[in-house]
Amino acid sequence: MVSALRRHWPEYLMEAAGLGLFMVSACVVTVLLEHPASAAHTALPDPLARRGLIGLAMGLTAIALIYSPWGQRSGAHFNPSVTLTFFRLGKVAGWDAVFYVLAQFAGGLAGIIVAAAILGARLAHPSVKYAATLPGALGAAGAFIAEFVISLGLMTMVLVVSNVAGWARFTGLGAGALVAAYIAVEAPLSGMSMDPARTLAHGAAARHAGGGGGLPAARRRVEDPLREAAPHRSGALHFPLRVQGGLRGHGQRALRRHHHRDRGRGRDAGLAPGLLGQAHPAARARRLRAARTGQLEHPRGERRGQVPDQRGVA
Repeated sequence: MVSALRRHWPEYLMEAAGLGLFMVSACVVTVLLEHPASAAHTALPDPLARRGLIGLAMGLTAIALIYSPWGQRSGAHFNPSVTLTFFRLGKVAGWDAVFYVLAQFAGGLAGIIVAAAILGARLAHPSVKYAATLPGALGAAGAFIAEFVISLGLMTMVLVVSNVAGWARFTGLGAGALVAAYIAVEAPLSGMSMDPARTLAHGAAARHAGGGGGLPAARRRVEDPLREAAPHRSGALHFPLRVQGGLRGHGQRALRRHHHRDRGRGRDAGLAPGLLGQAHPAARARRLRAARTGQLEHPRGERRGQVPDQRGVA
């Protein structure tokens, strides 16, 4: 545990910061398009059009975070379900998975606190609802099925595309496109989260509005529109679905063959650096140089000893 924390604490902080920024973006965009006092809300009376713009904004946010230097280094999971899926595949070590998940939950909570401090009572308006993800028109059963399906679709896309050599670099684009499409089409059923850390953060802010924890005191005067909806129950409902959907996505035989092959070659062991679990380009380049020269190379450029066995280095 201590060794993992000492070696990979920057990646944990990057995961927290990434989800935190996503949360702030989600809150700002939702207030901009859903608050009745907003000019954008008045100009776009069609809910589908507003959801389409929210989806586009959040899809672009996801893509920017995934392809950012921090996202490239940490793997851009930003979601406990993604991390647990890669852990199940043997691509993330146990303690790294634990700290990744803790960082993601912490980042989500920090993001909602920052958004509440910026947006104040507007974030608590009944039309905005802290951008919370709650069961929609079909109730809890419909949200249950919807979250399972969209989580399955996302993880299947990630695992298939990232294992095709010519397509791997487009994994982040695919993830962003699915986020945009899901928000536009699926949000009325479950709120479109796919992310238990995000659901917990939004629900906690709604449930404890105006209480402490850094939320603005002004929100004490605002009626909490979600208390009757019990958002903490929504989070409990969605969490196993996202995890199960992600794990189902990796359980197909073809995907298992891909990942067992990669593990046999020594790729992606331990922490999963790089785009959504893919090997970081710089780390892979160092392994290739080591295979050619027979010497290990430290990230700062120093040479460290000999490669004991060059089979499977790349």
